[in-house]
Amino acid sequence: MHSVLKNVEIKNNDMSKICQITGKKAMVGNNVSHSKRRTKRKFNINLFTRKFYWVEQDCWITLNVSAAGLRTINKNGLNAALQSAAEKGHLTA
Repeated sequence: MHSVLKNVEIKNNDMSKICQITGKKAMVGNNVSHSKRRTKRKFNINLFTRKFYWVEQDCWITLNVSAAGLRTINKNGLNAALQSAAEKGHLTA
């Protein structure tokens, strides 16, 4: 179970607005005015920097997680969420 997470280094990338659990990132869309004129805009995600205590490794880790990522951690647990994020490639190696 821990073999996937042994080689994963969890970094806090302050510059990138990407959830480290779900992989969500900003989307691009349009502002539409009353006259239907369209200009480009960015839809940012609801991102938080949170510290979690990882019981299995007996350490504190800092993650950039979205609101959906927090719900995933609450539902599945931190270890299961980190393992699925590592398998999908959302965590930096």
